[in-house]
Amino acid sequence: MKIIILGSGVIGTTSAWYLAQAGHEVTVLDRQEGPALETSFANAGEVSPGYASPWAAPGIPVKAIKWLFMKHSPLFIRPSFDPAFWRFAFAMLRNCTAAAYEVNKSRMVPIAEYSRDLLRELRAETGIAYDERSQGTLQLFRTEKLLAGSAKDVHVLADLGVPHEVLDVEGCIRVEPALARVREKFVGGLRLPGDETGDCFKFTNALRELAAARGVDFRYDVKITGLVADGDRIAGVATSTGTVTGDAYVVALGSYSPLLLKPHGIGLPVYPVKGYSLTVPITDPAGAPESTVMDEYHKVAITRLGDRIRVGGMAELDGYDTRLHTSRRATLEHVVTDFYGAGGDAKAGTFWAGHRPMTPDGPPIIGQAKYGNLWLNTGHGTLGWTMACGSGRVLADLVTGRAPAIDARPLGIERYTAPATLSTHHPKEAHA
Repeated sequence: MKIIILGSGVIGTTSAWYLAQAGHEVTVLDRQEGPALETSFANAGEVSPGYASPWAAPGIPVKAIKWLFMKHSPLFIRPSFDPAFWRFAFAMLRNCTAAAYEVNKSRMVPIAEYSRDLLRELRAETGIAYDERSQGTLQLFRTEKLLAGSAKDVHVLADLGVPHEVLDVEGCIRVEPALARVREKFVGGLRLPGDETGDCFKFTNALRELAAARGVDFRYDVKITGLVADGDRIAGVATSTGTVTGDAYVVALGSYSPLLLKPHGIGLPVYPVKGYSLTVPITDPAGAPESTVMDEYHKVAITRLGDRIRVGGMAELDGYDTRLHTSRRATLEHVVTDFYGAGGDAKAGTFWAGHRPMTPDGPPIIGQAKYGNLWLNTGHGTLGWTMACGSGRVLADLVTGRAPAIDARPLGIERYTAPATLSTHHPKEAHA
């Protein structure tokens, strides 16, 4: 089949790779001048299946109110008259129950673990390099209350068979030696040894080159203006360079996917949530993180990427606004200097922001939508990098008519009209 992919972030590019591997003729369209220049450009760098959790969780509404009054708040909300904002907010609130949290996390962890396993296979097969490390994630707790609150995650991780360990202060220092300098600032941690790190921008560009060598046609500086429908099928994509046609179409436009689909009566429950990052040059390797440390109090991740420290996090609900706010930079600087002040020069860091495509329940949306030849691969929120390879492979299997190695049914758009059930399918069993 000839397949047209809309978007060349990490999700669109991995989709192109796996579709090409399946024998399809693939064309990728993007408005930017190259791959991974929007949300995939400078994310936190985590490949963290163990940390794959929905933002909608018990207690979040109360926490959100408290966060709004913190000096270095992880959450900023600019109320809007946009109906999409209110639909997203109310849907997210409905998912803030213990039962919904368990269901949603059980849908996120399998695709995340499957994706991590495929990423390892891809490295072994191609030798692709992207400042990768395989030394786990350490979720760090500043207070005993936060440490005790991790019990719900430990319970779900245990049920899903995900390796994890709860550490005291000395245990945290064993895996992250630089924390010995600030041992008084935390009380313990939750370590996920199977997690990895890497530069998503470098990975996407390297995979783009590999895919192009396999025949994938990447077309940049192409503005996508709409889908052309003909009965129960999509007949083409209207662009600034003319109509592009194929046999099937994949929407991988992140936060912009709902805008493209709305005129066709597809209500995609994806909303843009802006996240920020700071990329800091390392000045003392011994004072830098070994892998990823997640400051649970501020919801900020600190990741080592080659000779840089990437500091990323926060959530800003302000529609599609692209402005960089200096107060958010101050929060990132505060967190990285609080734990790794000797490791890098925060003032010399590069400040960036991107829109995460969030679903109100947490899992991405992968599958068919309304038209027989229209497919979705979007809504990954903060976990696009973590879930990229798995999402691309699942999408390729569905388009090709093969049964994916994991149960993809809970990831379809149909879940918003179907009863929620726990996912019991573990990726390692299917992928063995």
